[in-house]
Amino acid sequence: MEIFTPFTTDKIKQLKCGDTIFLSGKIYTARDAAHERMFKTLQNNEAPPFDYEGQAVFYAGPCPAPPGKPIGSIGPTTAGRMDAYAPALMAAGLRIMIGKGDRTPQVIETIKKHSGLYLVAVGGVAALMAKCVTHSRIIAYDDLGTEAIRELTIEKLPLVVAIDHLGNAGV
Repeated sequence: MEIFTPFTTDKIKQLKCGDTIFLSGKIYTARDAAHERMFKTLQNNEAPPFDYEGQAVFYAGPCPAPPGKPIGSIGPTTAGRMDAYAPALMAAGLRIMIGKGDRTPQVIETIKKHSGLYLVAVGGVAALMAKCVTHSRIIAYDDLGTEAIRELTIEKLPLVVAIDHLGNAGV
């Protein structure tokens, strides 16, 4: 099933743990250092780097783009490294997190509370995933290099629902 961003609560509630989806639209990349900065902007009541409402963050730091391509290899990083920041970002409107690996009980409860999803991307196929990216641009924290926040336009990125809005986990 193809799903388009941004996510609405109705869309989220249609998806169940174990569902395979093909995600299209705009998503944002952010890893550890970017998450720390996003968290600090919330603490300081500063403007976020993008509007979190209904959006998806892909825990990834892409390789530089080869000539003629919008992006280099891009694969998921371990989600648990962002668990300290996820509850605050979800409270601010973020609904979808994309990565690999397990999440803490606190993050699962936050997903339930805010009607979110945790989607997993297959590790080890970063070169193939890059073929789903049609456009990429840095929108914040360019000093972080590969960990800068990028806005990506994607077409049919294959993902699996690992934690649904009810907190059902598995895969």
